[in-house]
Amino acid sequence: MNPRELQLTPRRTVRDFTRPYIIAEIGSNHNGDMDLAKTMIDSGVSCGCDAVKFQSWTPQSLIAREEYDRNIRYDDNPRKHWGSLREMVEKYYLRAEQHTELKQYCDKAGIDFCSTPFAEDEADLLEQVGVSFYKIASMDVNNFRLLRHVAAKGKPVLLSTGMATLGEIENAIHQISSEGNDRIVLLHCISVYPPAYEDIHLNNIPMLRQTFGYPVGFSDHSIGYSIPLAAVALGACLIEKHFTIDKNLEGWDHEISADPAEMSVIVRESAHVSTALGSHTRTVSDAEQQKKTKFRRSIVAARSMKKDHVIRSEDIAFKRPGTGIAPEYMNLIAGRRLSRNIEADELLKWTDFDSGT
Repeated sequence: MNPRELQLTPRRTVRDFTRPYIIAEIGSNHNGDMDLAKTMIDSGVSCGCDAVKFQSWTPQSLIAREEYDRNIRYDDNPRKHWGSLREMVEKYYLRAEQHTELKQYCDKAGIDFCSTPFAEDEADLLEQVGVSFYKIASMDVNNFRLLRHVAAKGKPVLLSTGMATLGEIENAIHQISSEGNDRIVLLHCISVYPPAYEDIHLNNIPMLRQTFGYPVGFSDHSIGYSIPLAAVALGACLIEKHFTIDKNLEGWDHEISADPAEMSVIVRESAHVSTALGSHTRTVSDAEQQKKTKFRRSIVAARSMKKDHVIRSEDIAFKRPGTGIAPEYMNLIAGRRLSRNIEADELLKWTDFDSGT
């Protein structure tokens, strides 16, 4: 278990094997509608999330003309795609002033605002807006210029590791730390929406922790809440989960996002799971100690016996409650002479035997 702790925001630290910091990844699920974005923020607050996250990109910073030209029309899923890629990007990207608007709304709502920058200018915008940390998307694990630019700001960096080899992760960490910034949280991630269960490999969470020595979280693209909860059981210090108020809305990520009911389960049960992990030291709680007398067994008479009878193994049985002689002392009972008559099913006491035998 890695005890390393990182001050992620003024209000929260993150540490493996403790209550995880939970990010509702709104991304572009606001669909370019600020009223919808604010409704999602309110819902994230109601679910108990620590933060809502957006994505900071423009039509120019993310996609090249060649990709736009290849995606002129979508016919695969009307709820997910419409028009051309360029039209969707133009509608869905957050303008500079909308970042400020949403940050101020989050501040009033009492939830952390964060975003993923996809270019240096967008990281600078987030710095002006006043984010506490930066999230680097999996696609940019080898974007060294962006990594160094963000790292130089001196704030915590959440590094998603989807599609990356261990060597690529190591190189990305080196780029960040070369700017004097070791405030890193690695996020295990599978960049498929949604991934097959056999491809999720949650055991990478302890592997990344052991390999690199940084706190490790989980950026989840699975359906439902069982997988992120399992990640918490493996000590994930942070859970990032796509979030929507309606899976049937148009847009790229609504179908694979958690709705408020699912997110509420993730928040609530993550706290329970992390608390239940407890200590590696074997302990017996006060509550369990109190159960011993009720649940454990005592030595009882298997049949009625007269005074002076010498106890044999077949004369005794073991039954609740545990208020009498414990079963582990049966060898100290065998061969002793009774000092009084004993009824069947009666709990035996040390005073029931002659002291001289």
